Amino acid sequence: MQLQRRVPSRYAVFLAAFVVCAITLLVVTIRPAAKYRSVPLQWLRLAELASLEPIDVHTHVFEANPDLVRMLERWHMHVLDIMYIDHATPILASAECERQAALQFARSSMGHVRLCTTFDPYRVNDPDFSKSTVDQLNRDFASGAVAVKIWKNVGMEIRNGSDQFLMPDDPIFESIHTDIAQHHKTLITHSAEPDAAWTGTGIYSAYYSENPQWNMFQKPAAPSKAAILRARDHVLVSHPDLRVIGAHFGSMEDHLEDVATHLNLYPNFAVDTAARMPSLMTQPRDKVRAFILHYQDRILYGTDLTFYQGSLGKNAGEDHRLSPTVWRNRYAAEWRYLATSDTFDYFGMRVTGLDLPRSVLKKIYHDNAVRWVWGVNAN
Repeated sequence: MQLQRRVPSRYAVFLAAFVVCAITLLVVTIRPAAKYRSVPLQWLRLAELASLEPIDVHTHVFEANPDLVRMLERWHMHVLDIMYIDHATPILASAECERQAALQFARSSMGHVRLCTTFDPYRVNDPDFSKSTVDQLNRDFASGAVAVKIWKNVGMEIRNGSDQFLMPDDPIFESIHTDIAQHHKTLITHSAEPDAAWTGTGIYSAYYSENPQWNMFQKPAAPSKAAILRARDHVLVSHPDLRVIGAHFGSMEDHLEDVATHLNLYPNFAVDTAARMPSLMTQPRDKVRAFILHYQDRILYGTDLTFYQGSLGKNAGEDHRLSPTVWRNRYAAEWRYLATSDTFDYFGMRVTGLDLPRSVLKKIYHDNAVRWVWGVNAN
């Protein structure tokens, strides 16, 4: 007997199609999860950071490098490339050579780099110092510079014509500060150093043993840290229309109460985090978190990462060309500290993340930079 062939009902056809679609959707959904399980956790966190279009307001790059540019592009990172003059390092001793190297990097960066220029304070005793400095800064502004840096050698190393330490509020800088404000640019000031430069103790003390030129406790005639910071504060008062960023937490990284006092007193003052995350990590987590939440509009993210080569003296041939991998890992680790509640090791310390809200992270990594350094993210 021949069996009769049965034709599937419309219901059966619909059910079969539904099952096929459901299985397909499940496979498509599961595959990315399996894929990302093989991706390093720090890369996933960098993807979270990249979504904020982050800006690192404190780097020093004086050499064009395609790999570094690709890393910045991949993680949507923009950086402020800061010049400074240091006669102990060949490429940093010549403002013109350094400027050309920084501009070359900026031009190769596909819009990811902006220039913070500087001036040569070692020329302070030249008769035309103020005028020639203003002229040079204005040329740099015309070439795209968005800020000006004054470094720690003002206050800690250079002497004026009276053989006194040159201080940040010396009258010879008056026309320079005025010009920066008139052009609506930002002054980034690295005034003084951590307490260890004067005490010889603390987490940064090894640096001063290796760099005795900044070892102020061995220089009895040098200004106190408080005197240098008072001179910087005098600039804040004298130029209320000048936006000033205190690099490295304003050199008050171990004293958040002092940072708070300054931010309360001077509405034209903000601070960056560059190279001072270890200081935050050694202080009580709740205290640091509360401080950042309260002053979330006045803190800018920075690292102090470098890419250049060459120095003199004891460290001849020292290479400051930190690889793009080092940059990426620093960004990932510091994002982990600021954005998560993880407990992990960082530079030999066991730390617990601050778990800051995304709205605060967006300010620290992006919004504050745009507001305090005009043009830092312009295309």
